[in-house]
Amino acid sequence: MISIEQLTVEFGGSPLFDSIGFLINPKDKIALVGKNGAGKTTLLKLIAGIMKPTRGNIVIPSDFTIGYLPQHMVHDEGTTVMEEAEKAFLQITKIQSDIERYANEMATRTDYDSPEYLELIEKHSRASEHFRIINPGNFQAEIEKTLLGLGFLRKDFDRQCSEFSGGWRMRIELAKILLQDPDVLLLDEPTNHLDIESIQWLENFLMNSGSAVLLVSHDRAFIDAVTNRTIEISLGRIYDYNTNYSKYVELRKERHEQQVRAYENQQKMIQDTEDFIERFRYKATKAVQVQSRIKQLEKLERIEVDLEDTSRLSLKFPPSPRSGSIPVEIENLSKTYGDHLVLENIGLIVNRGEKVAFVGKNGEGKSTLVKCILDEISYSGILKLGHNVKIGYFAQNQAALLDENLTVFQTIDHVAVGDIRTKIRDVLGAFMFGGEASDKRVKVLSGGERSRLAMIRLLLEPVNLLILDEPTNHLDMRSKDVLKEAIKAFDGTAIIVSHDREFLDGLVSKIYEFGNKKVREHMGGIYEFLKKKKIENLSELGLSQSQTTIVEAPAEKEVSENKLSYEARKELNRKIRKAEKDVHLTENAIEKLENEISEMQSQLENPEKASDPEFIMLLQKKERELEQKMYEWEILAEELEELKMSVL
Repeated sequence: MISIEQLTVEFGGSPLFDSIGFLINPKDKIALVGKNGAGKTTLLKLIAGIMKPTRGNIVIPSDFTIGYLPQHMVHDEGTTVMEEAEKAFLQITKIQSDIERYANEMATRTDYDSPEYLELIEKHSRASEHFRIINPGNFQAEIEKTLLGLGFLRKDFDRQCSEFSGGWRMRIELAKILLQDPDVLLLDEPTNHLDIESIQWLENFLMNSGSAVLLVSHDRAFIDAVTNRTIEISLGRIYDYNTNYSKYVELRKERHEQQVRAYENQQKMIQDTEDFIERFRYKATKAVQVQSRIKQLEKLERIEVDLEDTSRLSLKFPPSPRSGSIPVEIENLSKTYGDHLVLENIGLIVNRGEKVAFVGKNGEGKSTLVKCILDEISYSGILKLGHNVKIGYFAQNQAALLDENLTVFQTIDHVAVGDIRTKIRDVLGAFMFGGEASDKRVKVLSGGERSRLAMIRLLLEPVNLLILDEPTNHLDMRSKDVLKEAIKAFDGTAIIVSHDREFLDGLVSKIYEFGNKKVREHMGGIYEFLKKKKIENLSELGLSQSQTTIVEAPAEKEVSENKLSYEARKELNRKIRKAEKDVHLTENAIEKLENEISEMQSQLENPEKASDPEFIMLLQKKERELEQKMYEWEILAEELEELKMSVL
């Protein structure tokens, strides 16, 4: 059990938490909720011991273990996926090593009656007992099961971690934490980098785990499935609900209404009291009453309530220009990356006004097909866009082309037209840019903040075909609700690539399932799709792990054709120059390594060199370095090619 006692945290004299307290009991499954900036991540860091409170205590039993997954982290280099995952069992390997060392030392000593020998026996006994209690069993099998559950393939186990994207490397960190089987799991947005099946696997794992769980997530379906207790952080205080998130929303609404009534009553009382003081301040006959009222106000504990409420904000796309009756028609389309076939002879039709979802494992071709539709990559087969189709596309990397010198407000003000101009600050607030945040310059925003800003810009563009690739990753629940309602009211066509079941529920009317290089059409919503497949979750979706492959697709094109502003083009040219420099430096390094290896290989004709183990090891090291540089060059050259295509 962990006890948080009278915890206070202040930044610059302003309290983030004000004497909060609660218990984390064994096997508790807790959702930590609240607005962005309320202190959810800070609280996780305090419990993990990464930060210290201003005042108060966090009491953790000495034998408790804590696993903490932050949103962002620095990853180790130079290890394979398996080697990195095995770090979860460092404690076991250390105990095994200690037991062997103690046994070897006892076998070589003869001072059986000495205090040192008796102490050595005691150490060996304690280590052996500890190892028996841990009962590690076959932890190699546990590693494989966890990595497979999180979407890795067996052939990935020996790949370098550096070969994977940030999202996949975050999965490795999550695997390490889960394998450690800590008493308490602290998870900060664990689903952001998982596909829909891996989320289902993690749900089942956490639901059946003996660990207590404290998690922050904006995935409503995920936290509803996993948690049975909800702790809300609001205005420096906490509100503890012994229920899941959906029930909490109902109870919070009731509490909020009560708080508002109490706040309004108190405000009326304060106003009446101040009016009395002002009216009789200078009348001697009322001096006692006036002083009494002044003291009454001074002692009054003011009720605070979060009055901001954007739940009824109606955000709509501008009217879309009418497109042809079939915006997207695909027939016998295939796509390969090198020797790897991603899509094979697929066909589909998206009709005007439809809202459809692309679902399936990562690497099965969802984003690849999106790029084919955007005409960013080559393919074989037929892909037709209907008459007058105007595409609005959202992907995470598009945020990189926002004008860094503008403020958040200016960025939206430049594209807003019509009545929406009067609601810009309301719109920004709904997407977590309320108050002073709207005056921040784009250059100081985080990647997630830029993504949200790019999403707002898209909401204001007159398009008739929306293509959204994981649009909810950096949105809180209220922002997702605003976006969802806006898409539902959108009179054009929408293609949504998402792993967020709650977001898709009630939004899409057709599901395209990607798997085994094919695309299958399913009419109906996301949960009708699950029912039709006779599964309760998506863990059975697609094929087995051995039949799928993780593909790191080339970098996505960052802007659509003929839509680059002067500032965006200037920024793109700067990126191209940097990419060209990186490619050139890598080519020089490759040439240097190739010359060194060639020289060393010629020296192998000398019998002394050929039998010198240090020389052979150095040659092998150079060859590995060359292989890594070649891989880097391929990635950099591909990125450069995509950047150059952006300006065509």
